[in-house]
Amino acid sequence: MFSGGVVTGPLLIGIFILAIAVLLVLIIKFKLNAFVALLVTAFGTGVLVNMPLPDVAKTVTDGFGGTLGSIGMVTGLGVMLGKFMFESGGIESISNKILKAFGEKRSPIAVSLSGFITGIPVFGDVVYIMFAPMLRVLSKKTGISMVNFACAISVATTCTFALVLPTAPPLAVAGELGIEIGIFFFYALISAFVGMIFGGIVYGAFLNKQDHKRNHFYTFEDLEVEEAALNTADNRQKMGAGKALSILLVPIILILLGSFVPLAVGEDAAITPIVKFLGDKNFAMMAGVIYAALISRKYLRQSITDIMTEAADQVGLILLITGAGGAFGKILQATGIADYVAGSLSQFSIPILVLCFLIAQIIRCAQGSTTVALMTTAAIMSSTIATSGVSPILCAIAICAGGIGLSLPNDSGFWAISRFFKISVTDTIRGWTLGGFVAGIAILIFVSILSLFQGFLPGLMM
Repeated sequence: MFSGGVVTGPLLIGIFILAIAVLLVLIIKFKLNAFVALLVTAFGTGVLVNMPLPDVAKTVTDGFGGTLGSIGMVTGLGVMLGKFMFESGGIESISNKILKAFGEKRSPIAVSLSGFITGIPVFGDVVYIMFAPMLRVLSKKTGISMVNFACAISVATTCTFALVLPTAPPLAVAGELGIEIGIFFFYALISAFVGMIFGGIVYGAFLNKQDHKRNHFYTFEDLEVEEAALNTADNRQKMGAGKALSILLVPIILILLGSFVPLAVGEDAAITPIVKFLGDKNFAMMAGVIYAALISRKYLRQSITDIMTEAADQVGLILLITGAGGAFGKILQATGIADYVAGSLSQFSIPILVLCFLIAQIIRCAQGSTTVALMTTAAIMSSTIATSGVSPILCAIAICAGGIGLSLPNDSGFWAISRFFKISVTDTIRGWTLGGFVAGIAILIFVSILSLFQGFLPGLMM
């Protein structure tokens, strides 16, 4: 850690607040790209604390490179995997299968489950684009509030985006905290499911009752065009739901084997090096992409190379923003700001899991990006978590939970939900902003309960 400057104590808090404020102004007021805004803020923070200029440049570079080294490959491969599922029609098959199984009356539950599954390999905006016409038709047909459907799909999708590998935010948190990703995946997946149940399904049903009571419904006067589009949709052969799910399961099973087999047989067993190699996140995702390419080949309208190229184009900006978030986090660590912020908040005797959640939630509200909020919080809390006595796995989940709710109009996802589902700003706040917050609180309560048994549950105190 840098210690040669003269900036200490409360002034560090002031610089931290100023840095966050500058980041917000650059992104919200001046519409500066988040990648550039994060780098400007990172360099500026280092200069303000009197860090030697060569050290500022080196720290930013190391933070950027270290983050991409940890998650760059697997993020790119994850986007490719999702692209194969989408282009082959596998995502649509999964959704239709679930909707058929649950029926129209319980369709919000089916929508939540569809969003939960498709949110793992596919980014949120793509899910919203794909589901919006169908959900608007369902709302008109069933009389179920459109706000309920918007809540169900958006909360479920964001729970998986914020918590379930191989999406960028949980990968970044896992890399920052140095935790075992297979075990993290196992507990994070269960936690995300809990969030979906309470934030997407239970709270969504409450919204539906509210709207029925107030007779608050949308007229769908423009729906004829969308219904016609659905009726004349491409009738080409699509990948079945089972095959599509197997694409997800290949890397997941490999990662879980690499994490849990050594726990069962011991580190000295002959099979341990093999399963650890197969369960390495990069190898597992590569195997998943190759498998996806092979089984989806006959369902594709373009070549495998073209799909991989499009996926690589999509992932570029994501990696830049994530890497810049890592650079900003590294500056906060190296200057001592992270330790001082965490130490100051710890004086209030806030439980570590609640503290992880609160910091992530505050930064999420302030600047809008889930990825940036989780990266920054993980950097601030890493050393405190290491000495807290609470499982780093559970702390990581609490951080990720803080990045789910209270999405405000400074978040691009807020407008994506409002725009694609054609609901008002007020209804977007009701369905998504508050729904996500309910999901985050549910997950925080769940991991707090798990922490009571962390000495008995496998993998939590590694």
